Amino acid sequence: MIIEKIQYISQAAEQGSHLTAIEKVLWDGGKWIQLRVKEKPEEEVLELAVKASVLCRNYGAKLIINDYPQVALEVDAYGLHLGLDDMPVPEARAILGYSKCIGGTANTFSDILRRVAEGVDYIGLGPYRFTTTKKNLSPVLGLAGYRMILQQMREAGITTPVIAIGGIELPDIDLLLSAGVHGIAVSGLLTRSNHLNEEFYVNYSR
Repeated sequence: MIIEKIQYISQAAEQGSHLTAIEKVLWDGGKWIQLRVKEKPEEEVLELAVKASVLCRNYGAKLIINDYPQVALEVDAYGLHLGLDDMPVPEARAILGYSKCIGGTANTFSDILRRVAEGVDYIGLGPYRFTTTKKNLSPVLGLAGYRMILQQMREAGITTPVIAIGGIELPDIDLLLSAGVHGIAVSGLLTRSNHLNEEFYVNYSR
């Protein structure tokens, strides 16, 4: 299972929509798009997912659907991402099978153990710092929190890829990668950026 090191979590562009923002990231060179649409009917999410799927195929990118396994199945997405309070991973796996990538959110080492036991393909660990893109934010980890949890994972022999998430800005990326995460997931950084291009994605995909 390929887990890209730079992952984009969609949000509506200031002068546009989720699809506007997604296409911009794809044009810049993004290869992993998570469609994250909250507080909307599943039918509306499916409509967006169909269009996002076409965009991702056109640009050779992977599409991940947040929260909705049936939507992921219907648009033949690369995979699904589940929050701690979403559908249990085994239930989602029963819908999607083992050919699809399933990631899960974690905030503590206990959450990591739960996700590993559930058989996720990657773990979205965070938040790194405060972010306005998520309601009911879990306790902020900071760099020290990542280092501690990653050390606990090494001691436990856990090798599931960890993706850092939550309020990450450009200067944070090298620090987090040096701490041992597999990659990073960002939303606002890429949505509002006018200067990140293919070179950025190439540099961080090695």
